[in-house]
Amino acid sequence: MKKLFPFTPFKSTSGLFVLLTLLIASLVLTAVGSAQDSPQWHLPEGATTRLGKGWLYDLQYSPDGTQLAAAGTLGVWMYDTATYEETALFTGYGYGVAALAYSPDGSVLAAGFLNGTVRLWNPETGEVLHALTGHRRSVRAVAFSRDGSMLASGGRDDTIHLWNPETGELLNTFEGHTAGISSLVFSLDGNTLISGSRDDSIRIWDVTTGEAQDPLLAHRDNVSSLALSPDGMTLASGDLNAVIHLWDTTTWTIKQTLIGHTSSIYEVAFSPDGRLLASAGEDDTARLWHAATGIHLRTITDHTADIYGIAFTPDGNTLTTGGWDASIRFWEPITGTHLKTITGHTDAVASVTFSADGSILATRSWDKTIRLWDADTGELHHTLIGHQDDVDVVVFAPDGRTLASGSQDNTIRLWDAVTGEHLKTLRGHYSYLISLAFSPDGSILASGSEDDSIRLWDVATGAGIRTLWEHEAGVETLDFSSDGSMLASGSRDNTIRLWDLETYDVLHTITEHEDDVWTVAFSPDGEILASGGHDKVSLWDVATAKLQKTFSKPIDPEEAAEVDELAEDAPAENPANATSIVFSPDGSTLVTGSYDAAIRLWDITTGEQLAVFDGHTYSVTSVAVSPDGNTIASGSVDGTVLLWASPTVPSLDAILAQILGDLNKDGIINIQDIVLIAASFGETTESEADLNGDGVVDIQDLAIIANALGNAAAAPPTDAYASEHLTTAQVKQWLRLAKREVSQLNQTAKFPSEVPYERGILILEQILETLAPKTTVLLPNYPNPFNPETWIPYQLAAPANVVITIYGIDGGLVRTLELGHQAVGVYQTRSRAAHWDGRNEFGEQVASGVYFYVLTAGDFTATRKMLIRK
Repeated sequence: MKKLFPFTPFKSTSGLFVLLTLLIASLVLTAVGSAQDSPQWHLPEGATTRLGKGWLYDLQYSPDGTQLAAAGTLGVWMYDTATYEETALFTGYGYGVAALAYSPDGSVLAAGFLNGTVRLWNPETGEVLHALTGHRRSVRAVAFSRDGSMLASGGRDDTIHLWNPETGELLNTFEGHTAGISSLVFSLDGNTLISGSRDDSIRIWDVTTGEAQDPLLAHRDNVSSLALSPDGMTLASGDLNAVIHLWDTTTWTIKQTLIGHTSSIYEVAFSPDGRLLASAGEDDTARLWHAATGIHLRTITDHTADIYGIAFTPDGNTLTTGGWDASIRFWEPITGTHLKTITGHTDAVASVTFSADGSILATRSWDKTIRLWDADTGELHHTLIGHQDDVDVVVFAPDGRTLASGSQDNTIRLWDAVTGEHLKTLRGHYSYLISLAFSPDGSILASGSEDDSIRLWDVATGAGIRTLWEHEAGVETLDFSSDGSMLASGSRDNTIRLWDLETYDVLHTITEHEDDVWTVAFSPDGEILASGGHDKVSLWDVATAKLQKTFSKPIDPEEAAEVDELAEDAPAENPANATSIVFSPDGSTLVTGSYDAAIRLWDITTGEQLAVFDGHTYSVTSVAVSPDGNTIASGSVDGTVLLWASPTVPSLDAILAQILGDLNKDGIINIQDIVLIAASFGETTESEADLNGDGVVDIQDLAIIANALGNAAAAPPTDAYASEHLTTAQVKQWLRLAKREVSQLNQTAKFPSEVPYERGILILEQILETLAPKTTVLLPNYPNPFNPETWIPYQLAAPANVVITIYGIDGGLVRTLELGHQAVGVYQTRSRAAHWDGRNEFGEQVASGVYFYVLTAGDFTATRKMLIRK
């Protein structure tokens, strides 16, 4: 089951979890490389390692042949063709780049983005020359005229835009196609533009008038690629029906039809002398043809996955192919001799899982392989090859050494993860594998398939134990309860089934999902089952199969404003979705990976969203946590795995014991001691709650706790420190823990009435009230005047997406600071306020003078002025 643009989510089968409660900041991308290992360029804030460089869409050589540009999910990778080493990564601003074109003189590199923009870069410096907007959907084709005076862009919005690349001015818009544009090419004289479309047609446009000739309708499925011969006399067109037509451009009749590919053709290209035509496709092959006669000359079969792109060097001596097998390969075109390979551009990562000791991270992609990485260094240890089709799921056994993989070749393979050795192959399913899970003792492997069945296998012998038939569609997800007595299964029939593994009977069938169930997970105590799909993320009581809770994302103020105000009994909801879920070790937190490329953390008691991790450019397909809880791994359709430094809240027993006394003398340090500090607020007599010894119990003593939780350097906190580190999120967390603790004490009749816990909770609530601003305000920047940098503080009375926009005195846009979704709070100190380095959108230092800055937070806007003095 091949995918031109893979997007299907898969479940993480790791049984490892972590408690995560603090917010990781939004993805920050810049436009310059560094000396570090290239996959680590432009890491999102909070991420420690990136595995892989993402998958690619397009390859283009510079006109002088000194650069190779590779467009993909992270942006554009630039290679020096003398060394084939990466020289830069031009980032995608959070979006993938689908199409590239160099200007004829090589001074401009144009890129079509999946968010509908076109950016023009200086390929030597990475400077953004223009950002062109106008397309409503992704841009899949860009082309320069032969004299460089025009740039054409084609989008999935069915339109073609014609631009002046020097000024960025929109010259014309061509409309007529009834589906997205796939390919563009100018005639040699620049008077004609030729377009290929997903509507199966080719159109020939007069550039001056915008009028089109009658369309060419020989293709039957998406004209995916066009190429014009160097003499301009022949147009090659390839489609997703595996057909290539060669057209006479004077009569627009077909001269030759080339048949040989067995599946979709993604790219066609003429050699610089026009003698050869190269084609690449979904059948994992590249083919060379004699352009004049149409005779097939050679087939390149070394790639193990779809070949998305093909290009000749300007001198014609090298043919370059890019495949979704994580490689770019170079060939001598006449003999087909393999010259060199660039690796690291991985296909979409659909599953990540840690070994039991956390030392190995296994990933699988849609390229028939499994990769085993050193979880500490990010080094690739093994690439496991053996499956005959795409690998859909991998999972470690509890012994940390045995790895199981399920494939679209209908088989399961067991591997030794330390040596990379293939141990055995399990056969029995009638269709491809979707899900796998080991029992807690590792003796049984459960497998779910597109054949709607679940099979149980004896891991030691490889023999089948039982086949379970109840689902009416593919079984997407499996999980064993911690005691091994139950198996949960989720399916595309929208149901969840709980199985008794002694009798193999269905104990419960849950039917409340309204869409495919992608992921299920038992809580550590086995009492709760979490489930996720496109429609929602929910918790269920395992004993009764009753719904306990459904999670909703915080509603953006702009979205809330669109809710019908008259629907008083129907409050606005923003249901979460999930492709992968795991519980924290204590079962109090649920971690989800989702379609919107985010990882979210939820409090399972309150249903509150605790944190959001951003950094991937496509949907997150899998999440896993190392056994020590220090590393979170997330795999994505963008073809990368990100390892994050876990922002865990350390246990109160282990961390707070370093700085707090056991105030209630119960032998442990916990939330009760924090509440007692709050209850002692205002005391000026000698008190154990006076942690900093300044003679009064106040907010600085609570700030010491925030200091420990933030792993900051131990030092007596100041008032400014307290306001910075004692955040609303921190106090909310303490209140949740405190109320839960008091509730448990009441239930067990252990509540000591003489100890003022209720007063402590009241004080924490008052502190929270103080920390939470009543109004949203834009504050004066500081320093002001400044040179060259300044900080822009603000406060939020409601959560909002925050943007700071800076304008010149003439009203021209200077810089946009996208700060992402921010919680309620005061953003005043340098670590929290917005920072402007005095540069414009192109990275240039701005001149002295007056500038205006505008805060946009939901529906709120405010403007202030500032002065740069040099």
